[in-house]
Amino acid sequence: MHHFEEELTCSICYSLFSDPRVLPCSHTFCRNCLEGVLDLSGNFSIWRPLRILLKCPNCRSVVEIPDSGTESLPINFALKAIIEKYRQEDHSDVATCSEHYRQPLNVYCLLDKKMVCGHCLTIGKHNGHPIDDLYSAYLKEKQSSGKILEQLTDKHWADVYLLIEKLKEQKSQCESVIQDDKKVVVLYFKKLSETLENKKQALLSALDEINRQVLEEYDPLIENLKKMREEQLELMSLNTSIQKEESPLVFLEKVDGVYQRLKALKEKQLPDVKPVEIYPRVGHLLKDVWSNTEIGQINKILTPKIKLIPKRKLQIKSKQKERGKSEELPPAVNSLAVILLFVIAAIALFAFSKLVSSFGIETVPTYISEFLHSIYQGFCAHLQTIVDALCHKFNLTVKFLGMIVPLWLFQ
Repeated sequence: MHHFEEELTCSICYSLFSDPRVLPCSHTFCRNCLEGVLDLSGNFSIWRPLRILLKCPNCRSVVEIPDSGTESLPINFALKAIIEKYRQEDHSDVATCSEHYRQPLNVYCLLDKKMVCGHCLTIGKHNGHPIDDLYSAYLKEKQSSGKILEQLTDKHWADVYLLIEKLKEQKSQCESVIQDDKKVVVLYFKKLSETLENKKQALLSALDEINRQVLEEYDPLIENLKKMREEQLELMSLNTSIQKEESPLVFLEKVDGVYQRLKALKEKQLPDVKPVEIYPRVGHLLKDVWSNTEIGQINKILTPKIKLIPKRKLQIKSKQKERGKSEELPPAVNSLAVILLFVIAAIALFAFSKLVSSFGIETVPTYISEFLHSIYQGFCAHLQTIVDALCHKFNLTVKFLGMIVPLWLFQ
């Protein structure tokens, strides 16, 4: 039946008839196609007459359409039955439209250069485009196909090939650079991590060492004091048990033993607890030095030697103890050290003044004399501080002697 496909095709939409209707002139068209023609002709008239006239697209004769429109036109049942039977057959060799179900691609759109169906030309996106039949379009395009080969073999494609090779070469170079940089990054951060790990272990070792020193410094003292505390508790328990003794002789013997042990215990020298501090602090080192150091210079930072040192600031008590003890005097050694320091400072000041006077103002340049003068003023300021400290120590010594001498006289 594919030989009759042309007879089964609407001359308006070039597709198989859909709801075929017969005009009074006996020509058959799709109902939707006739509606489109009526709407198109009605757009060019100011008003629509009561009698609907239509010019047949085939014979060009004017026919009259009933007032009810194309719905009242007779249906071509014979043609409709043939089309239904044709559609039921297998048309695997006939290309159909992807947008309109089972509509054959039998028209060539000259504008879009592609095969379309009749619905694409009437109600689809190819409406109003110039068209041609399949065979005529085939002959025309076949004659001009030689030009395609010329365009596919001209110099442009040689340039494309050269450009591809150039891009491949540049890509290869960039990839090689990236791989080299990856190796450099891995090596750099490996060395950096090793450096940081070594620095971390060095700092931890230094902290372990100072911790060992702390244990050596305090553990023996704590153990001795614990033993004294245990002996104290033991004497307290012993004293409680003695109080229950009823024999005078036994009681006196035991009490005397307790007194002897208590005297020996109290005569034991208590350790001199000096306030100390750990210096330098690793936290301050990391904050003040490491955080302000460039990454490349981290390896040059030396690991500090952490030590226990006396506290650099005297802790002044704001309140005296409840028992009313007076201010504690520094040891005699400290007083002698202050006096010796004063003597040395006096000798140094005397030698320095002789040295300055030996130069003479006329023989020394101005900037040198100003420099020496600034040193001299700084030395004098430090010396004044030492003198003030010495006076304070002397006052404390006099006060202490004033308290001790009367007690010694009345003994």
